[in-house]
Amino acid sequence: MASLAEPPGSRAHSRSPGLSPALGPSRCGGERRRAGSDAVQETQVRPDLNHAIKLLEDAGSSDLEDEQLKVLKKVVKSFENGLPLKDLTQIMDILNLCAEKVNEQEAFVEPVCELIKLCGLPFQKKKLSDEVNYSVAVSKSIAQLGCLMRVPSSQVRIQICKCIISFYKMELPKKLLPGYQPTSANYKIQMAELGGLAETLVLSLALVENQLTEKLWVLKALEHLSSSGVNCRHMMKAQAASRLCLCLNGTDPSGQLVFRSSEILWNLLENSSKEEVVNQLSSLECIHALKEVFVDRLINGFRHYDRQLRNDLLVIATLVAENSAASMIESGFTMLLIVLATFTEAKIPNPLLKGLKLTYSYEDFEMKKLLFNIIGIFSKDPHAVQLLSENDVMPALLDYVKPHKKPGFHDWSAAQYEELQLHAIAILASVAPLLVDKYLSCQANTLLLVFLEWCIGQDPFFGQGNSFHGTGGRGSKLAQMRYSLRVLKSVVSLHDDAVNLNLCDQGAISQLLDVLKYAANKLEQKDDAILLEIQANILFILSALCENDVHRKELFSYEGVDLLISFIQMDPKKLHSGLGHNRLLFSALDCLWSCVIGCYIAEDYFLEQQGIFLLLDLLALKQKNLCNVILGILSEFCDNPKTIIHISAWRGEKDQTAAKLLIQLWRQEEMDLGVQRDQYGRIADVKRPIAGNFQKEQEVIPMPSSCPSFAIVEISENIRAKLYSLLCKLGFENLPGLSAKDFVTLAIIRRYIDFKVGEVWSEVCAELKEEFRPIGSDEEILKVISEVSENIGKMVTAYQTEVLENHHHQEIQEEKKTYTKIRAVHKQKEMVNKSWENFLTRTSNYEALKKAKRLQEKSIEASKSKSKTQNGAVHSTDIKGLGTTVGSGRLVTVESTPFQLVKGPPADKDLPLKKIPFCEEALKKNRKS
Repeated sequence: MASLAEPPGSRAHSRSPGLSPALGPSRCGGERRRAGSDAVQETQVRPDLNHAIKLLEDAGSSDLEDEQLKVLKKVVKSFENGLPLKDLTQIMDILNLCAEKVNEQEAFVEPVCELIKLCGLPFQKKKLSDEVNYSVAVSKSIAQLGCLMRVPSSQVRIQICKCIISFYKMELPKKLLPGYQPTSANYKIQMAELGGLAETLVLSLALVENQLTEKLWVLKALEHLSSSGVNCRHMMKAQAASRLCLCLNGTDPSGQLVFRSSEILWNLLENSSKEEVVNQLSSLECIHALKEVFVDRLINGFRHYDRQLRNDLLVIATLVAENSAASMIESGFTMLLIVLATFTEAKIPNPLLKGLKLTYSYEDFEMKKLLFNIIGIFSKDPHAVQLLSENDVMPALLDYVKPHKKPGFHDWSAAQYEELQLHAIAILASVAPLLVDKYLSCQANTLLLVFLEWCIGQDPFFGQGNSFHGTGGRGSKLAQMRYSLRVLKSVVSLHDDAVNLNLCDQGAISQLLDVLKYAANKLEQKDDAILLEIQANILFILSALCENDVHRKELFSYEGVDLLISFIQMDPKKLHSGLGHNRLLFSALDCLWSCVIGCYIAEDYFLEQQGIFLLLDLLALKQKNLCNVILGILSEFCDNPKTIIHISAWRGEKDQTAAKLLIQLWRQEEMDLGVQRDQYGRIADVKRPIAGNFQKEQEVIPMPSSCPSFAIVEISENIRAKLYSLLCKLGFENLPGLSAKDFVTLAIIRRYIDFKVGEVWSEVCAELKEEFRPIGSDEEILKVISEVSENIGKMVTAYQTEVLENHHHQEIQEEKKTYTKIRAVHKQKEMVNKSWENFLTRTSNYEALKKAKRLQEKSIEASKSKSKTQNGAVHSTDIKGLGTTVGSGRLVTVESTPFQLVKGPPADKDLPLKKIPFCEEALKKNRKS
């Protein structure tokens, strides 16, 4: 431990100067001689403490008293430079004996004070280990100092407090005992913590209740002790918080009583359990004391110090007000603080604050913020709502819902006014839902809408953004917009028809869409958490206003749908940015559900803008938190007949269809639920085909008919029911893009309702058997019902097996076809290779070439017609000089027919010449062609 470490240079103190460490025997001998000399000196100086104790234990004449005083004086003189640790126990015994004599013999007061003063000096140790070895004895001895507060002497009590304070302002004595060195600086503080001195000192407050000087010294000592968490915990055991609170309103012209008590309370709040401190301060007596001293400082405190103390007490009162068990209303403190919070804004002066004048100093500014804060705390207490209503809290807060004006000379600064304005609007969000009638009577909706119009207007305004509520609003009106929308969100959340109607009659839907567009344009420039919150809140407000009113949905339709489309098109990577994009997306989906579905104009426009495609794109991300909402929206949209066409036309990544996506989501959901399936996706348990692990683990608990069973509750806890609903609307036949595995899963989905009915009947049977024994006919009926459900499972399993077998057979056929194609390709390749090899052989081997030529000629001859043409010309097919056996090219040379053959045989003179008829038109066509 650092506190028990050896002080620097302590080891060098025993080394004799001028002696080399190498001279071992001489050095050791010198140390032994010096140690002996120190022991002799100590024996000569040190008094016989045992003798002193025995002398003090004797009760005798006045001569004995003089001798006792002389011995005490000698003891004090001997230890004037500090008490050795080993003698501390005997010294405390002497102190206790003297304390018993003080009641009868006043002469012992002075030696007691002198001995206590010695305890304030650093203790003396011989060895480094003494601090640890004597720690138990020292801690008990220091704890005895607190017990000495029982001595009915003001001088003794004050000296004890001074001694304790000296622990924290340790000064080394001018001269040390020979052979000793002082303990570490924090040693006494640690021993005081170990011995529980603080607890004893708190209990001594009851002994000095009527002695102001002694009480102030005790409080001063406790103020030092309370800087430690260990001491604070000891003090709380003695009910320090309540005892100190009751000291606050004691008579004290100097003001130190309130100051020191409040400081110790602050230390207790910071260094110990805040809940425990607040619980001790929540009694009616403590709250009365807090109230009285607060009012005194509020009315009569004109100094800077008084205002600071007033604010400190207000913070403590705020912490107490957070405790629902505190008697704040019964004490009248709640009423006082509410009236004070509206003091400057209320038009009617309140007699509770007669004569009060507030300045615009920084302390008063801090008090104003604290009062706004405590109004927010009171709004959480149902018993305080009536007081908030009766004391003009609503008008006072609404006084700040107006465009910022330049402050006057005696007003708040621009930064202070903005901070108060934002704080007031923030508190209004908590108070407005509680005081709806006051909210409407003050025309709060009108004020807020006008204020929002100013927020998006072009009027110059440079927000300071210095406060917590002004975060992110520097140089703009975003902070004002943010908190105004929070107020509107809090009141529309009530779903009060009067509030919502009042908003819509003033054109709130159109104006909110303008604000939403303004924030969206700002967000395009830079992602900002405040802008995201603003947009999410506007979407929530619009959802609440349009949820059950078609006319309002029509007002929202075109402009609103365009904005929703832009939100749904959000980059999915932003959902995990941590700024609030996920909240904005959910708000947009909720707004789509509330403001578009149910209005054909809005629905058709959403479909025209390819909104269904965007929803399916989001669904394809397969994010569990999004799937449930999107599936619900799609199910509702399917009431519009045009929606099915859009869903069927959608194609995702790798040409994925909507049906395939829904089936994949079903499989993923069943995997998460732990539903049993075999390796091919078929039903593994025909008795409970769709039950998950958690559902199977549930025990049968008989429940009243009004309570849904677990099989029914389970429907709302996963997305299978929504998937079934969508696929029912899409149809289970002719779904494109499905594999055999998908068809296996689709068979289960198709029978979802039948399986769910079977689960309900299974629960009914189990509950009946828990409490009743069905008669024979009923038992037979239940058995038949169970068998029907099981048979459906077997039928689905058989169908799944058939699907898989057909698929397997089809795969084999396709495999054969593919194999046949592969064989044909290989055979063609072989023929090409063989042809190429023959060609190479003919070009490199002349004999092979001649042989190929003969075969070619033979083949040509074999292909000629056997019947010869009479008197016809015969043309040779050989090309002279050709040295190849491959087929000829496109260009060939044809010999002309001999002239005599053209003329033909000699004309028969006896035969007349014949004219061949022909068509002139045919000739013309022939020429044209």
